[in-house]
Parts: sequence; C-alpha cells; structure tokens
Amino acid sequence: MASWRKGWRRAAGWAPLALALALASPTRALELRGATYFSKPPWSVDLISYQTYTYETRPEYYFTVSLDPQAGAALGGLTITQTRGVDRWFEFSVDRTKAFLGGNPRREGPKIPVQAAFDQATRTFTITFPEPVQPGQTVTVVLRPWTNPAQADTYMFAVNAYPAGPNPSPASLGYGTLRIYNVGDFN
Repeated sequence: MASWRKGWRRAAGWAPLALALALASPTRALELRGATYFSKPPWSVDLISYQTYTYETRPEYYFTVSLDPQAGAALGGLTITQTRGVDRWFEFSVDRTKAFLGGNPRREGPKIPVQAAFDQATRTFTITFPEPVQPGQTVTVVLRPWTNPAQADTYMFAVNAYPAGPNPSPASLGYGTLRIYNVGDFN
C-alpha cells in the first residue's frame, strides 16, 4: 500500500475526534491588531413600548438584545442613536435607565448594573455594562424619556453592540422602530 494512503487513513481516523473537540470547545473573542470582535455577533434588536401616543408621560422604551452562546465575547455595551423622527428634542431621564436579564418587559428578570450617558446633539445613548452580559444571555435595556415625542411619526434608533474587551469593534444590530401616534388617530 502506498505510504500516502496510510497517512490519509490515519488522518481520517482522527477527523471525527478533531471535529468533536472543535465543536465542544468554547469560542474565544476574536482579537486582531489590539481590537476585540464578537466571533458570532448579535444580529438584531427588538424595541417595544406600551405607550405610543404623543405627549404620554413617563413612557418606557425596551431594547432587547440576545447573545449567541458562541458569541465569543461578553456584551460590554451598546450605543442607541435616534436616526429618524420629526421630534429631536424630547428629553430622556438618563438616571432612570435600567437593564435586566431576559427579554420580556412584563416579566423582568434579574436587574443588572448599567451606566448610561446621552448626547443631545447626536441623540446617542451610550450604555455600559460594568458586569458584562455573558454569551447565551438576553438583556433588555429600558430608556425612559420624560414624555413621548410631541410629533406623531416613525422613530428609528440605530443600535450597535460592543464586545467586552480592549478596543471593542462594534457590531451593527440594525434599527429599533417606534411608531408614535396622535391621540385622535384612532377615533
């Protein structure tokens, strides 16, 4: 028998074991040139609000993100930027921002620490998790404006996820869409 065939058979015998080990071992955060990336980034965001009329007081906007078990890195933070909507001046109560594990606003899971900052000029929230959200978990961040916008419109928020680690590279999650109606729209 040719020597290359023996080598091939020997290698083929190890293939199932190598595949099993590769599938069983946890994924690591991808670090390139000093930057941290997700191996399998989150890819979508859900936005829910139960108060959808203009001027409603103390509404809550629930942004939910799920991390893949093989994400390779914990979630260190999010940016949420209003990119569309007529009213660009409705104010947020940044100190009332909260976060919890789980994705159901009506059945909140355990609360987790969150730090929030808001830049009015760019309409961008910067959310940081002092205790990063681990792969396989779902987190919901609750933003709380003082009132809903004064103008009915479709409001869109671009969301980026940042892995925990040095020099994190953001993963775009797309847009959360919030429709705000005039009170008389359904009469």
